[in-house]
Amino acid sequence: MKMNVNFGDFKKRLTGRLNISEFHLAPLLVSLTAMCVTVAISAGNIGAGAGSVSDIGDFETGKVAERDVIADSAVSYIDREATQLRVEAQEKLVPAVFRFSAAASADIKNSWKQFSDRADALAEAGGSVEAFQLTVQAEYPSLFPGAEIMNAYFAAPERNSFGDYGLEILNNILERGIFALGDTELRNYNPDIAELLTTLDSRTEQERVFYANVITLDSAVDVINNIVSGADMPESFKALADDLLKPFLAENVFFSPTDTLQRVINTREHIEPVMKHINKDERIVRKGFIVTEDEMRELRELHLSLSRRDPRAIIGMVLLVLLIYALFIFLRGKIFLGRELRDRESYLLSVLICMYIAGSVLLKNIFPGLESFRVALAFPTSLLVMIPAVFLGPRLAMALALALPLGAYLCGAFDAPAYIVALVSALAASAAIKNAQKRMDLIKAGLIIAAANCVAVIVILLLQRVGPGEYPVMLFWAILNGIVSGMLVLGVLPPLEQALNTATTFRLMELTDLNAPILRRLFTTAPGTYSHSIMVANLAEQACQDIGANALLARVGAYYHDLGKMENPDYFVENQTAYNKHDDMSPRLSATVIRSHVKLGVEKARALNLPQEVVDIISEHHGNSIITWFYNKAAQQESQVNADDFTYPGSPPRSKESAVVMLADVSEAAVRTLTKPTAAKIERFIGELFEGKVKHGQLADSELSFRDLETIKNAFVKVLASYYHSRIEYPKLKDDENEQEPEGGDK
Repeated sequence: MKMNVNFGDFKKRLTGRLNISEFHLAPLLVSLTAMCVTVAISAGNIGAGAGSVSDIGDFETGKVAERDVIADSAVSYIDREATQLRVEAQEKLVPAVFRFSAAASADIKNSWKQFSDRADALAEAGGSVEAFQLTVQAEYPSLFPGAEIMNAYFAAPERNSFGDYGLEILNNILERGIFALGDTELRNYNPDIAELLTTLDSRTEQERVFYANVITLDSAVDVINNIVSGADMPESFKALADDLLKPFLAENVFFSPTDTLQRVINTREHIEPVMKHINKDERIVRKGFIVTEDEMRELRELHLSLSRRDPRAIIGMVLLVLLIYALFIFLRGKIFLGRELRDRESYLLSVLICMYIAGSVLLKNIFPGLESFRVALAFPTSLLVMIPAVFLGPRLAMALALALPLGAYLCGAFDAPAYIVALVSALAASAAIKNAQKRMDLIKAGLIIAAANCVAVIVILLLQRVGPGEYPVMLFWAILNGIVSGMLVLGVLPPLEQALNTATTFRLMELTDLNAPILRRLFTTAPGTYSHSIMVANLAEQACQDIGANALLARVGAYYHDLGKMENPDYFVENQTAYNKHDDMSPRLSATVIRSHVKLGVEKARALNLPQEVVDIISEHHGNSIITWFYNKAAQQESQVNADDFTYPGSPPRSKESAVVMLADVSEAAVRTLTKPTAAKIERFIGELFEGKVKHGQLADSELSFRDLETIKNAFVKVLASYYHSRIEYPKLKDDENEQEPEGGDK
C-alpha cells in the first residue's frame, strides 16, 4: 500500500506542538547565549593580561619599548639559567665514589709474602751476602737497585720476623686504602670529600672521607714511617721498613664512574628548580626604556603562561558565571519581582548582565595598564543599573546594584577599591531614580551619582594614601561617569521604551496628558464614557496608592480602558440621553455590540503602541464575566442560551492594577444607578459587587488579598461618597428655579 506523506502538514503539526512562545524558549535561548558569551570572555581572560603579552613580537632585547607591559595576574615560572647553575653546582658537590679492590690488596700482600719467604730461605741457606744479593737481584730485578738495603737485611739478626712485621704494616695501610687519584674525571666532583664503598660479605658499607686524609702512593712512605715509629718492632726493621715495603705498594682504592653517575642522577632528581615570581600589576616593561634580557625573559614567560591555563581556574570561572546567572534567574522570578517578566524584558536583563560582566573583563584586558580602580570609574555601572530601574522596577535595580559589581569582582575585573566604587555608584543610581517622574529627573539622578562617586573616590584615595596630584583627575572621572550615565539613559530610554513596549514611569506620565488626541476624541465622541473613565481613574489611583500597587499605571489604564466604545458610543448607557438603541435589538445582538468594545479597545491600544501593561488592563477590565442583563433577557425569550455568546472575550485580571481598574469600573457604573446614595449605602453596594467578582473567580489570578479588597473598598467609598454627597439648597436658587418652572412647563 502506497502512503502519501505531506511533509508540509507534518512540519506544521510539529512546530505547532513545539510552540516556542508557549514554552518561553526564546528568553531561555537568549539567556543561554548571553551566558555562553560571558563564560567565553571571562574564561578566556583568566590570569594573565591577554592584551599585554598576547603579542610580544614588538619587543627585543636592547631596543626601546614602545608600550608598557603590566602583569594583570601573578605568574610563577622556572628560571632556567639559574636552575642550570644550581644543577651544575650541586653536581660538582657530589662526592666521587671509590671502591676497595680486594684483588689488588691480595696481590700486594702475596707479593710481599713471596718476597719475604724467598729472602728468608736464601739467608738461611748459609751462602755469602754477595750470593744473596745476586739471587734477589736476579729474581726481583729493579726492586732494590742498591746493595745497601739487601746487605742490611742479610745482616739483621731479626730478619726471620721481617716478613710478619711487613705484612702487619701492609694490612694497616691497605685497610685504610691507597687511593688512585690520577683520574681526570675527579675534577668534576666534590674537591674535598670522597665516598668510599666497602663490600663486606653481602653488605656494602659507605663512608665519607676527606681527600686531605686519604693515603696515596706519594704519602704511603710517610704513613709507613708513622706506623713503625710507634710500633714495638726491632730497630733493624724500623730502619729498613720504608725501603723494603715501598716497592710492593700499589693502589687498592679506585674511582667508580658507575656509582658516581648514579649519585649524580639521584642528586638531580632532588634539586628544586629556581622559581621566579611576577606579582599581579607588576610593571614588566616601561615605555621609553631599553628592554633588558631579564625583562625579555619575563615577557616570554608571561606569553607562555597564556597557553598554560590551569583547567581548575577555567572550571571555577564557568561555575562562577553559572552561579551569577542562577542568581539573576531567581531575581527575575515572580517570587522576588512580584510579576513575571515578559520575553523582551528577559532579553534586556540577559543582555545587560552579559554587557556588564563581559564588558568589565574586556575593558580590563584591553587596557592592561589601567588599574581596576580606574576601570570602575570608566565603566558605566550606574547606567546599567538605571536602565533596569526604569523598566523593571526599583526592587530588581537594587538587587542588580548589589550583584553586578560583585560579579565583576569575582570574575577578576575589579579589585576591592574598584568594587567599592562600582557598588556605591550602583546603589546611588538605584536610589536616585526611584522617585523620578519626569525625564529631566534623569539628569538630576546623574548629578546625584556623580556626587556619590566623588565621595567613594575620596575615601579610596585617602585609604590608599595617594598624593594630592591624583585627586583632580580621579574626581573628574567620577563626575563624568555620573553625568554621562544620566545623559545616556535619557538618550536610550525612548528607543528602548518603543522596543520593549514597557510602561515606564516617564511614558505613563506622558500618557496621563488628557489633551492627547485619542483622549480628546474620546471626549468629543463619547463624553459619558470620558467622564466615566476619569472617575474610574480617580478611584483606581486612590486604591492602588492605599494597597501599594502602581497607582500611575492604574490611572493610565483607567483612562484608556474603554477606548473601544468610541466606535459605537450610542450603544452604551453613559452616552445615551433619552433613547436606548438596545430597546430595538435582540439580546444576542446587544451583547455582541457590548462585548466588542473590549476587542476594539485592544486593537486601538496596539495601534497606538500603548504599553503592554495598559493593553492588558483594557483586555481584562471585564474579565470573562457574563453580560447578565442581556443573558437573562435572552433566557426569557429562548429555551436554550449559550453563555459564551454573552461572555466578555477577555481573561480575568493577572495584576493588582488590572483588578483594581475592573473593580473601579464596575463600582463607578453601579453607584450611578443608586438613588440618593449615602456612604453606608455605597459601602454595602460595593461590598456586594466585590463578593460577586470573588465568587465568579474574576480575582483569582490578581494576587489581591482579602485585606487588599477591604482597603480598596474603603478607598472607593471615600471617593464616591465625597463625589455624590448631598448638597444644600440655597433659598434664592430655589426661588429662581420655581419661577422658571412654569415657563419651562409651558414649553
